[in-house]
Amino acid sequence: MTYTVQIKVMPLKELLDPQGKAVMGGLDNLGLTGVEDVRVGKHISLQINAASPDAARAIAEEASKKLLSNAVMEYFEIEVN
Repeated sequence: MTYTVQIKVMPLKELLDPQGKAVMGGLDNLGLTGVEDVRVGKHISLQINAASPDAARAIAEEASKKLLSNAVMEYFEIEVN
């Protein structure tokens, strides 16, 4: 069966996010107020052919650990549909 897997990769909360700071400055320059913080990450969608949702999650987790994220600077979350 084919599963759609969504992976969200975000910078660790303890680290500075230069892209987020740049977006925050841009919002301020546009006069958009009320935004207290911005974090910029990646959204990755995979179509995985696997025997079960758990097997699809395992493939996505391995891909995330080995290729899609940097464990030193980022964390990831996986959703299987």
